[in-house]
Amino acid sequence: MAYWLMKSEPGAWSWQQQMKAGAKGTAWTGVRNHQAKLNLMKMKKGDRAFFYHSGEEKAAVGIVEIIRAHYPDPTAKAGEPWVVVDVKAAEPLPKPVTLGAIKAEPKLKAMLLVNNTRLSVQPVSDTEWKIVCKMGGL
Repeated sequence: MAYWLMKSEPGAWSWQQQMKAGAKGTAWTGVRNHQAKLNLMKMKKGDRAFFYHSGEEKAAVGIVEIIRAHYPDPTAKAGEPWVVVDVKAAEPLPKPVTLGAIKAEPKLKAMLLVNNTRLSVQPVSDTEWKIVCKMGGL
């Protein structure tokens, strides 16, 4: 299993909306960055990702599971190369883990989120996953 972090503006798609989508999940649409697209294409069914509220909140608030590997983004214009994966809410983080808390943890200094805060879909190492889960109360 691989681990990821997926960002969403709460005003566009929130953790609460993701949880309401239930077991059927939703397509992670709207990614328009080639590096993020390549990360979506590496995801496999069963992988897990932190659901990260970007914008003002800047915090990992839950965990989603990838339930369908990549396919063409239905919101893209014809001929555009964008893809989506389907995700479902797995569990909330009992305590949101803020970007500030992640940056303050020395063991996370190499985490991509610390060094590339703009990338909307990014890999998370096994060690980083365990540390952030622990910080979030899991």
